[in-house]
Amino acid sequence: MAKESEAIKKRLAAAKKICENVEFYSVCECCESVVIRDSVFCPVCDGYRFDNSPDRIKTTVNILARRERTSVLPFDLF
Repeated sequence: MAKESEAIKKRLAAAKKICENVEFYSVCECCESVVIRDSVFCPVCDGYRFDNSPDRIKTTVNILARRERTSVLPFDLF
């Protein structure tokens, strides 16, 4: 349980940083991952449509920060 709360604390800290700098991020329209705005393709799903609106970014970040990671990233496969 302590390990889970540490992961959530890290996610909340990351969310705060993103919310303070929304101009550098986008939300993938396919998988709803938050990515760096300069991304051409989403690193999670290879999607290529992004939403840059600050409200969408903040809403998505706050939802994602309060739950455990569920995305499968490339390093999870090895």
